[in-house]
Amino acid sequence: MNERIWTAALIVIGDEILSGRTQDKNIAQIASWLNVQGIRLREVRVVPDVADAIVEAVNTLRARNDYLFTTGGIGPTHDDITVDAIALALGVEVVVHPKARAVLGAYYETRGGLTEARLRMARVPQGADLIENRMSGAPGIRHGNIFIMAGVPHITAGMLESLTGTLEGGLPLLSRTIGCWVAESEIADLLGRTEKAHVGCQIGSYPFFRDGRTGANFVIRSTDAAALDACTDELARALEKGGWPVTDGGV
Repeated sequence: MNERIWTAALIVIGDEILSGRTQDKNIAQIASWLNVQGIRLREVRVVPDVADAIVEAVNTLRARNDYLFTTGGIGPTHDDITVDAIALALGVEVVVHPKARAVLGAYYETRGGLTEARLRMARVPQGADLIENRMSGAPGIRHGNIFIMAGVPHITAGMLESLTGTLEGGLPLLSRTIGCWVAESEIADLLGRTEKAHVGCQIGSYPFFRDGRTGANFVIRSTDAAALDACTDELARALEKGGWPVTDGGV
């Protein structure tokens, strides 16, 4: 396994997300999947169905990450412009992929046939490969380090499954969670000291207010299991010593 940190960005495309009509569920599932592949999701941008916005986001985020994923905007309707916008960003033509056409033709053979609208889902930026989609026929698209995926979460999940194990990555990020009833401001220095003493570990603090009481959960992350356990155990001991009983797994 490579110790270098591999990174990815995600562009969520769709006016329906920005309007609040649809709640995005892909960020969490893509982030979790990437972590298992040893890749960190570093940033997410939500953009409208506007070509210029998509082009700018694609060219910015693909340049500073190892991988770029997009979700949404690859359907059969006129407002599905993701493929056209990404082709524009890459400076290539949009073409009908012969394998995608064949896949869609077979899928829609008993579903009313391959109409002009459905054929739009076989369009790809020139030079692209396909990502298998067992759910609805229409494939995802890979062009270099860019992965163009569906917006529907269960279809996205299927595309991720077909990509599992195919991307180069590093060590998966492991985590443990502990929590206690304490105001995070009371133990801010303790958290900082503990993290500094354990190289390769990060401690995230997540406060909450529940039942009239203030508490916080602490998520410790590392690619090294032994270092993760050592940091978590030391933080737990320090909290207990300070008079704050710790709940393993979080409160």
